[in-house]
Amino acid sequence: MRHIKLAPNWLRFLIVVVLVLGVFFRFFNVDGKVYGHDETYTSLRISGYTTTEVRRQIFNGRVVNKEAFAKFQRINPDKNLGDTVKSLAIEDPHHPPLYYVIARLWAQIFGTSVTAIRSLSVIISLLVFPCFYWLCRELFNVPFSVPFVAIALIAISPIHLIYAQQAREYILWIVTILLSSASLLRALRLESEQRLPDRTLAWGIYTLTLALSLYTSLLSGFVAVAHGIYVMATTEFRWTKKVEIYTLASLTGFLAFTPWILVILTNLLQFHRKTAGTTGKLSPLALIQSWLINLSRIFFDLNFGLENPLSYPISYIFLILLGYSLYILCRTTHPKIWLFIVLLITVPAIPLMLPDFIFGGTRSTAEQYLIPSFLGIQLAVTYLFAYQLYDGIILLRRIWQTVLVVVIMGGVVSCAVSSQAETWSSKGVSSGNPQVATIVNQASRPLLISDSFGINYGNVFSLSYLVEPKVRFLLVKDKNIPTIPKGFTDVFLLNPSSTLRKGIEKKYKFKINRAYGDKYYSLWKVAKLSFSKKYA
Repeated sequence: MRHIKLAPNWLRFLIVVVLVLGVFFRFFNVDGKVYGHDETYTSLRISGYTTTEVRRQIFNGRVVNKEAFAKFQRINPDKNLGDTVKSLAIEDPHHPPLYYVIARLWAQIFGTSVTAIRSLSVIISLLVFPCFYWLCRELFNVPFSVPFVAIALIAISPIHLIYAQQAREYILWIVTILLSSASLLRALRLESEQRLPDRTLAWGIYTLTLALSLYTSLLSGFVAVAHGIYVMATTEFRWTKKVEIYTLASLTGFLAFTPWILVILTNLLQFHRKTAGTTGKLSPLALIQSWLINLSRIFFDLNFGLENPLSYPISYIFLILLGYSLYILCRTTHPKIWLFIVLLITVPAIPLMLPDFIFGGTRSTAEQYLIPSFLGIQLAVTYLFAYQLYDGIILLRRIWQTVLVVVIMGGVVSCAVSSQAETWSSKGVSSGNPQVATIVNQASRPLLISDSFGINYGNVFSLSYLVEPKVRFLLVKDKNIPTIPKGFTDVFLLNPSSTLRKGIEKKYKFKINRAYGDKYYSLWKVAKLSFSKKYA
């Protein structure tokens, strides 16, 4: 590994500016984006209610206003922290409770507004900087260059900004991955140096951070597998004292996670139903295209989708950058360095990507599941830039300095655009809710009909944050055809099943037209003339 010197003054100044911008973007307009489908579930868990209780109280065929949803999105004196954990155990055992417990305690102090709940993620996101710095120091053993470049790329990474402003556990997961990885490397280093008091503490920290990571996301198990392969490979697959103490530390971490494993086993049917619901069908070509777009979003993201022709050349550029980064990494660093990064990229991703590619699933297209791989990719690209900044040929140094500045500026532009947008691709099934709310809010006395099937449950809650107080909801259960009350100028159907839509058309002799649609759901409107004759 080439000796990498102290970062030059211009680079340190640039990194300080970028860091300030990154922190600013994290706090700016934190409540500006739609409060998405998944985020409403976070608020539901904070409230301590279950979806069964919600369905019983408001999905009952009665007309309600938007305030009816607020009860299930805020702290309720009748529910406590135990109800938050219980609701997860019963309905969402695939979501371990650490983030939700922290969010509940946070909400008791700062409230349950969108700004308050998302601010927790913003504060947690600031911990990413020192944690990534520590990981770089342990991995590369250089004073400033690599960690400085890493902080610059992390600060304006579009994906990091998205998770920093999202009321979900993903930013906390990033922190725990970085902490467990850095503490493992430190423990291994101290073990080699035979520093007994320090290494005991280091292994204790690894055990604790591994347990915290597991209590944040079940997918941390794949990160732990990568750690295990790394330890075995660096000890040449021999049972040494180092392997023995690592095994003890990791098993202790998993043992601490045993209570939630028992919860999962107790609610195995619900766990299978929830995790199976995340899959769909995509062709191998579409899967590869989605993976490439997710790769480019680590560094540059203007919300381009698969349908945008600019997505592919941008994705290929970053694919080439990643490939060259791995080449330089493997050619110029010790195997203990490049092996750790390669394992962090591949081991958590392959169990998700390979089954999807063979059987046509979509779980691996969800970028939040590939967070460990993204962190490994950022480490590889970080090293490439830090290495090339000190290349012996002046012309090459100038070229790579320019490339680094371009990548940083691309991230800054991405964050600037994203921070001001009302919606984003990361909002998934709720990305079209602002358009739906605009359509519904234009009516004088609108009524929105929907049910609790599929994505509708969370999407109705998400929509309740955007509609005006005049909007009324009629939420039905099962496949019942509702009785539409009088007094409304416009009636809308949110993502109705064909049975519900045709049932209303048949029962009331209405003509129903599609008013909005995207790849996730549709909004239908009862023709005004037909409706007004009978119900105006």
